[in-house]
Amino acid sequence: MASPLRVLAPVFGRSDVPSFPQVALSAEAAPFTPLAADGSQLDSLSEAEEQFSRCAAKLRALRPDTGQLKDELNQLFDQLLSENYNKTFDPNINVRPEDVCILLKHASSLVPLSQEHLVIKFCQLVHHLLNQLKVIMDEHTLDVLVNYTAAALKKCSTWTHSDILLALSTVVYGNGPQCHQHISDLLDEDGVLLQYSSPSQPNMELRRVALTCMANMCLRIPGQPPLDDQYRSICFEVFLKTLQSPKPPNTDELFYCMVVHAALKGLQFCLSGGKWKFGGGEELGSVLAVLKRLMFQGAPGVGAAWPAVLYPAPLPQYEGLPGPKPVEPSKSSEPAKDSTGPGKASRNKKRKSKGKGKKTKTEESRGDDGEEEDKEAVPGPQRVGAGGGKGEGETLPKASALFLYPSWKLNSSDSEFSDIEGNAQSKLRLNHGRVRQGALHCMLAVVKAVEKRTLYGYWSSFIPDSPTGRPAPLTLLTIILKDPSPKVRLCALQVLSAILDGSRQFLAVAEDTASPRTSYTPFSFTLATAIGELHCGLSLALLAETSPQTLTQVIKCLAYLVSNAPYHRLKPGLLTLLWKQIRSYVCNRDVNVRVSVLKLYGALVTTQAPLPEVQLLLQQPDHSSGSGSVTPRDTALSWRQRNGVGSPARTPATPSELSSRTHSPHLPHTPTEEDRSPPWLLRLCVSRVTQPREDQSDSEGAGSNTALEPSPVRLEALQVLSHLVRGYFSLTQASLCEIGQVCARCLGETDPSIQLHGAKLLEEFGTGIILQYRAGTNVPESSRVSMSQVVQFWSQVLSGPLNGALQNEQHPTLQASACDTLASILPQAFAQLPEKTQLMCITMLLGLTYIENYLVKIAAVRALGVYILFPCLREDVMFVADTANIILAALDDRSTNVRARAAWSLGNLTDTLTVNMQSVGVDFQEELSDMLLLKMLQAATKASADKDRVKCNAVRALGNLLHFLRQSQMTRSVFQRPLEDAVRALVKTVQLEATMKVRWNACYALGNAFRNPALPLESAPWSHDAFSALCEVVTSCKNFKVRIKSAAALAVPASRSCYGDTKRFSCVWHSLATALENSEDTNDFLEYRYSASLRHTLSQALLHLLSVSQAQDMPDLGASLASEEGRSIKEHFIKYLRAEEGGGEEEADEERDSGVGSCHPQQRIAGLQQTLTRLKGLKAEGEDAKGEEGKKEVVKFLEDLLKICEES
Repeated sequence: MASPLRVLAPVFGRSDVPSFPQVALSAEAAPFTPLAADGSQLDSLSEAEEQFSRCAAKLRALRPDTGQLKDELNQLFDQLLSENYNKTFDPNINVRPEDVCILLKHASSLVPLSQEHLVIKFCQLVHHLLNQLKVIMDEHTLDVLVNYTAAALKKCSTWTHSDILLALSTVVYGNGPQCHQHISDLLDEDGVLLQYSSPSQPNMELRRVALTCMANMCLRIPGQPPLDDQYRSICFEVFLKTLQSPKPPNTDELFYCMVVHAALKGLQFCLSGGKWKFGGGEELGSVLAVLKRLMFQGAPGVGAAWPAVLYPAPLPQYEGLPGPKPVEPSKSSEPAKDSTGPGKASRNKKRKSKGKGKKTKTEESRGDDGEEEDKEAVPGPQRVGAGGGKGEGETLPKASALFLYPSWKLNSSDSEFSDIEGNAQSKLRLNHGRVRQGALHCMLAVVKAVEKRTLYGYWSSFIPDSPTGRPAPLTLLTIILKDPSPKVRLCALQVLSAILDGSRQFLAVAEDTASPRTSYTPFSFTLATAIGELHCGLSLALLAETSPQTLTQVIKCLAYLVSNAPYHRLKPGLLTLLWKQIRSYVCNRDVNVRVSVLKLYGALVTTQAPLPEVQLLLQQPDHSSGSGSVTPRDTALSWRQRNGVGSPARTPATPSELSSRTHSPHLPHTPTEEDRSPPWLLRLCVSRVTQPREDQSDSEGAGSNTALEPSPVRLEALQVLSHLVRGYFSLTQASLCEIGQVCARCLGETDPSIQLHGAKLLEEFGTGIILQYRAGTNVPESSRVSMSQVVQFWSQVLSGPLNGALQNEQHPTLQASACDTLASILPQAFAQLPEKTQLMCITMLLGLTYIENYLVKIAAVRALGVYILFPCLREDVMFVADTANIILAALDDRSTNVRARAAWSLGNLTDTLTVNMQSVGVDFQEELSDMLLLKMLQAATKASADKDRVKCNAVRALGNLLHFLRQSQMTRSVFQRPLEDAVRALVKTVQLEATMKVRWNACYALGNAFRNPALPLESAPWSHDAFSALCEVVTSCKNFKVRIKSAAALAVPASRSCYGDTKRFSCVWHSLATALENSEDTNDFLEYRYSASLRHTLSQALLHLLSVSQAQDMPDLGASLASEEGRSIKEHFIKYLRAEEGGGEEEADEERDSGVGSCHPQQRIAGLQQTLTRLKGLKAEGEDAKGEEGKKEVVKFLEDLLKICEES
């Protein structure tokens, strides 16, 4: 019977018909193309789009009261479900999301919940369209579909719930926070999701889709708020309980794997994108324990008794392969453990390996996710090689025989199951691989969510920390070396990389250079062993890996290890093996591998540079490691591709064993004079940047004979060059001209990234030259780059393409880097450059400060702050004035970063003023404008109230300016109020609870101001506040460096009158004495290292007060020295007078920064004798008996002190 419904009638009214624009008839007019209702071209639609449009139009025409509605809906749903809308199938599919939303909303109104078959088809359609078209729903559509599926779960029969939950899981994917109205019902104690996800649920499919639905609720889309913590915790508990529950009896392993995989995905979504919020150590230990078990899911031969909880301590129940069970010789190829000779056992093992070689390749073909690279053969049993004939007494090779044997080989062979069974086994292996991969993804989320310090306690559960014995531990290295799936190995490497990233502070205590102890194993040695095991395991993985993606991750993981391990505390040799092993990969066909190799070389030359072992490697002549250029796959096939030979799962070998496999039997020899040449790594990086690629088989530039390396390779090579110049400048300085040419070439290219890295390389080279010429350096003049070479180098650079980079306004980052390059010119070389070149640099920097981009402005202001310290420029009043005006303008910038850099430059400029005051004298002070000084004083005072980054240098500038001002300027009325404001700003900063750097700079600035004899310390109203603030800080501040600076400031005034009346002088004395007595009282171990420097400065300050004291001060001084306080002072004075110059490097730095200075013990005693002589000549005012008595006590104290020092 024909349907009365006219489904072919137009869906839209006349108002919906598109209007066509009028086009004049012309030969040039475009041909007419009919348009669809939405204005799109009909003939450009794909078949799937046409089908969707037709079905959508018919569906939108249907109404609930339409006759034959059920049949029409069935037909339309079937047609929509039959199409493949996946863009990987047809990239031209372009169905609008709003059309999908309109269709689904209308369809939901047509399908009654009583028609359960239609409900199922509609739910399948929801999943089909949303999943394949990746539709982002609007809020109304989301609400309609969630309401519909939630109602369907309540009213429809249980047999429909699987499809309904599948549709719901698709709808809530990433939309959990927007569904909070229904989530509370779904996740209630009696909610459908909790019922179906329960471990007691017998229907595995219902359990799987319920877990998938909960997982999709927990997924957080970047930029969107996460699911409420309350519901995340409920889901977390469900996922964890699922993973901890054993497989129900009579349940198919394949379906159980799917359930576990869904729970793992949910756990990963719960943990991703935030910090750990799911309980304390017990919960974390439970998660880690279950994840570790699932990392080895489906691995034959792994029959460990897994603990329910991992604890952050090495406990006996920690997992490991169980001891080998007795098996029949014909069933296993393990080495025999009976009393027969070891040589015979080894020979039998080799024969069995060869006998099974042909079976293993077919049996263990990899089908993980259907990828070709997963279909590698599982390696056969490991050849023991030279150690195969050794007896049981041999430690590493023999003891680790079980670990060397691939456990996947223990239980099956081709003959054990038919083709149908083999297909089932293949699917099972595939799903086991997915479970292992999901567990590692979860582990990665845990590593990122949990605080590093908490995770350190669990290292021994995932990283071997002792030479592998029997039973062999199951760690991440086991997976990296033995898992048959490249994807799983890749995930394990990502987890290991995340664990190693940022672990430098934890690994810093590792050490194995000391002689081994027999009574116990120190923690430092355990860590050192772990580093060695990681080196060996990853080196084996490097040799065995065949998947380019996984190989790239192996090298990246090695780079993380190298960046964080303290090789200066380890026995040399590890880096030598690695250096020569990775050399064979620099020409790998895969671009990502080549990039990662360069990253690893960059890590090698960065770690603890300059490291003696790396320095020797860099000095090796090219021929000494020529054998390293042979690719390991050319000399020995990958273990995963050889039948019956090597297993990639061999125990991390000793350095000597690994050395023999990587053509590096010895440490590098010390190069002779004839060996000295540019380092091989330098020449490699230069060739990668400038030379055409030798192998043109890559997709990039394959059609050109002169194609350079791809941009990522060239950029990484430039970064390695920068690291090399920074860490090992003495080895690269001979290649000055070559590096200059490389930089010039890079700056002349069109790629801004290449230009940027070229400029940064120039900056590094300039900085290396500056460090060679810095005062106090231990580099002999003969070993430095000659001044003529430096001048020639910069002359060529400044006349080349660097000017273009400075003026490239399209790329501000490049301009900023070019400014930094100008700031790295050696001051002595700058003075010898042609005058027009000097003028060009200055003019360019002054002009770039007016650029609006803050990056350029920061770099230009910083460069001017560097130039103002150049001896050839600092005495030029005009340049000083121009720079000061630029800096003052930058201090008013709205960007905090610009203001912070401007304050730093102002500090440098005011340092120059104080230097010129001493070197040039009054002439310079008079020539500099008073109004400019006033503006600088006011600007620095204003900046001292800014953020700490600005404040720390603003107070430094204030101290310099107060030191620089002359008497004639201070007496002017226009200066008096700004002068008082400046001092009060310093006092306020000293007293504030700001960052310690700000406070010690403020203390230093007050001391600097006190050096100005024109400053009215004895009469100014702010003087009392300044001394009171310093006295308070020197006794109470927790930071010892702040105390040191305040004590040094109190010792600056050169005359007694500067300290004011007797009361203030006595306050200063008692504050210093109290601080000296408490100089060892601290709860912070980091502060304790400064206590010697603090005592040194306090003693010097107290002796300075004695040297300027007058008769009116004697009563208080005598009483102090005669009391218990005096005995404490005497002990510290004796130590101070006997101490050699400086109290170590830190103390010497503190003295230099404080301006107190250091002197020889004989000079200190001579100064003390002068003080004693002066005090003996003092006459008390009038007949003051207390003054005379106090004077006697002081003289007696000093005489006893001198006597003790002379006797010693």
